[in-house]
Amino acid sequence: MSQTKADYIDDAQIDASLDTHPDEETVSEAVSNLEANGFDVVVVDSADEGIETIQDRIPAGASVMNGHSTTLEEIGFMEYLSAGDHQWESLPEEIRSIDDDAARQTARREAQTADYFLGGINAVAASGELVAADQSGSRIGAYPFAAGNVLIVSGVNKIVPTLEDALDRLESVAYPLENERANEAYGVDSAIAKQLIFRREMAEGRTTVVLVRESLGY
Repeated sequence: MSQTKADYIDDAQIDASLDTHPDEETVSEAVSNLEANGFDVVVVDSADEGIETIQDRIPAGASVMNGHSTTLEEIGFMEYLSAGDHQWESLPEEIRSIDDDAARQTARREAQTADYFLGGINAVAASGELVAADQSGSRIGAYPFAAGNVLIVSGVNKIVPTLEDALDRLESVAYPLENERANEAYGVDSAIAKQLIFRREMAEGRTTVVLVRESLGY
């Protein structure tokens, strides 16, 4: 099913001031502070360049898992991964092939330790922090430690000045949109149940933030 912002924006009340394209000074500040906090950062101009960056960073033979991410859908990564035109081990495809519910849940937990885990983020603070939340934790559980390497893709529309603004964006932009999607997809409300403030990456080269100069995701 479609899950772009346009599908839900008319029904979700969001704070549009926290979902805009920042000026170049703010983007540069975000890049500088993220790098100072141990994150690798790549800034690209388009979704196609975002896919190319991912392709360049994941070696053949690596196991690849992703968390739920509208951004990954929008840039075409999910379609690319499913099509199989790569030399990676696609853990989502393996998990979907499991019929037993308990075995599938176990496989999902084990997939948190993939060689490369990809996902989005709900807000990027120009002060150098990343903010995200899940209802289940199936995405953010891999980010701090479990995955060998992490690739986080975000539109520049998620860059806000401070950590406080990033937390506000989670509540007043990302959640209302995700709640509309959850109601349509599952018939239930979403929840900010498990929240991550990713302040610093201590393992050199482990976490890369790909910033796309487009409005992407929630």
